[in-house]
Amino acid sequence: MLKVLLIRTGATEYDLQGRVQGTLDVPLSEDGRQQVEQVAGELSSQAIDALYTGPCRATKQSAEMLAVQLHLKVKTINSFSNLDHGLWQGMLIADVKSKQPKVYRQWQEHPENVCPPEGESLQKVRERLRVALVKITKKQKSGTVAIVVPEPVTSVLRNVLRHDELGDLWHVDCKQQPPWELIEMPADVGSP
Repeated sequence: MLKVLLIRTGATEYDLQGRVQGTLDVPLSEDGRQQVEQVAGELSSQAIDALYTGPCRATKQSAEMLAVQLHLKVKTINSFSNLDHGLWQGMLIADVKSKQPKVYRQWQEHPENVCPPEGESLQKVRERLRVALVKITKKQKSGTVAIVVPEPVTSVLRNVLRHDELGDLWHVDCKQQPPWELIEMPADVGSP
């Protein structure tokens, strides 16, 4: 049986400011570095067979810090990139809420029904994540693989693996959510 150790990317200045990061290439903040160091310490006793990461700067920095501690090589998978928020990228979440209140409310309540202007739909994100997981399962049949991805892709990937609710993707309380979790790879990961 294959298990996925789902690890959230450390915080960036955009996270701390309440901005929509999307695919913008923002580095880890000092808080983010400290978060990753703490996670590395927590995971030091875990048996991990492979470490995958998305292509964005903060995610790669997080994975590289973990790789040093865990004695692993980082494998970048472009399909693990963050959700493209289109014209919302770089905006304060509060500004999106005030300028587009109906769309903002829809995004909170039913994000699967909203596509950010000139951005990417959650259906498209789910599909690219699913395809990436299928490729991983072809290489790795058992053991544990770690995947480092930013929010909201962490929540979407969790949804793909667990078939649970997405919830409000902009208000995932990173202080309440664990920075990592171990999830069994479902047998139906190859099904759309």
